[in-house]
Amino acid sequence: MGEVDCPPRLTFRAAARTHAGCVRSLNEDRLLVRTDAGLWAVADGMGGHQAGEVAASRLVEALDRLTPDGSGYQRLRALIGGVEQVNGDLFRAAGEAGGGTSGATVVALLTHDGHFACVWAGDSRAYRLRDRRLEQVTHDHTVVQSLIDRGEIAETARRTHPKVHMVTRAVGAAAELDLDQRFAEIAAGDRFLLCSDGLTACVSDAELAEHLAAADPETAADGLLELALQRGAPDNVSLIVVWAVAQGG
Repeated sequence: MGEVDCPPRLTFRAAARTHAGCVRSLNEDRLLVRTDAGLWAVADGMGGHQAGEVAASRLVEALDRLTPDGSGYQRLRALIGGVEQVNGDLFRAAGEAGGGTSGATVVALLTHDGHFACVWAGDSRAYRLRDRRLEQVTHDHTVVQSLIDRGEIAETARRTHPKVHMVTRAVGAAAELDLDQRFAEIAAGDRFLLCSDGLTACVSDAELAEHLAAADPETAADGLLELALQRGAPDNVSLIVVWAVAQGG
C-alpha cells in the first residue's frame, strides 16, 4: 500500500490586547483567551455608561464556562447556546428596566481537530492570514454593510458614512438572536485575528496583513494596538491574534 500523508497536529499560540482608546474613558470591550480549550472571543459592549460593559462581561463569562470536552459539534452547540442564553437574559432585563439598550457584538473562534468554527453577531470581525493573503472570515451586520451589499454605496465610503457605527445584530438587542457561522479547515501557519471595530476603524486591511506577518503573536498584537493608538483610536480597541502551529514546530 502507498503512503498516506497525514496533516500535522496543530497547537496554538495567542496574544491579546485591549485599550479604552484615545477618546473614551470607559473600556466596554471584553476578551476571552482560552488557548487551552481552542476558544477565543471578543465582545464589544454597546449601550453606554456600563450597560455595554455588563453585556460584554456576561458574554465572556458564559463562554469561559465552556469545557473542551465533547465532539466539535457538541462544543459548537454549547457555545451557541451560551450566547443565546445571555441574549435572552439581557433582553428580558432591559424590558424589566423600562427599555434602553444593553448589548454587545461578539465574534468567537472555536477550533477542533484541525477545523475552526467562527460565530458572530455585529461588526466585531475575524480575519485569517494564509500565505500572506488576508481574508475577512466574518461579514459585518451593519447598516453600512447592507448598503454596500445592495450596491447603494461604494466600499470606499464605509468609514465616512454617517451610519458607520449602526449595527443590525447584537447580543441583547432582540428576543431572538441570529448568529452567523462559518466553518473551514485550519492549516499550519494560519494566523487569525479577532477584533472589535475600534481596530478596523483605524487600520487598513493591508496594515492588518503586514502586522499579522510578524515573527510572533506578541509582536503582532503590540504593533496593531500601537498603530491604532497612533491614529487617535476614537473607540475602544481590542484584538486577539492566534497562530496555528504544527506540533513540534
